[in-house]
Amino acid sequence: MLLREFLRNPLGIAAVTSSSLAMATQLSVAIPESGEPVVVELGAGTGACTGVIQHRLNGRGRHIAVEVNPTFAKLLSKRFPRVDVVCGEAKDLPKFLADRRAQAAEVIISTLPWEPFAPSSAQRPLLETLVESLDRNGAYTQAAYTVTRWAPPARRQLRQLQASFEEVVVSETIWRNVPPARVYIARRPRNDLRLH
Repeated sequence: MLLREFLRNPLGIAAVTSSSLAMATQLSVAIPESGEPVVVELGAGTGACTGVIQHRLNGRGRHIAVEVNPTFAKLLSKRFPRVDVVCGEAKDLPKFLADRRAQAAEVIISTLPWEPFAPSSAQRPLLETLVESLDRNGAYTQAAYTVTRWAPPARRQLRQLQASFEEVVVSETIWRNVPPARVYIARRPRNDLRLH
């Protein structure tokens, strides 16, 4: 299914295979072990990370999965009835949170391709929207494929993360993922970039 959807929209889907368990685990590392966190998953796809997030939450908090592809969104709703699946775009995250009376997310997990983060004069930068949707002590994790890590869009995004968060850690290469990947773990959005 993932390959078929990739062939229909190669620029809008980040990969032709699902994230590995190792990758999903690394992406979910910022989810707190206690409390009732609001966790937002961007680009949930077929649910490779969704199951790991649900396992980490273990019935706590709220899990909002945002997926632009209607085929994937429908599949996610069937597979994960406890997840609040939204068929929509990441740029509309503030509206999705407001509709659910959530002031902010404690964690945002993204497997989105680089395309939505590209600068555009027509709309607000996506990362800025995500930073403002986070709690002041929140965390943002982003998948980054090793083969594209040195490409200009990837380098630009790392610089943007470093400017937007107090701490950015890049994981070791996850060789058990196809293709091999790393995860950017960004913590504590800078106050001057947030509205909350």
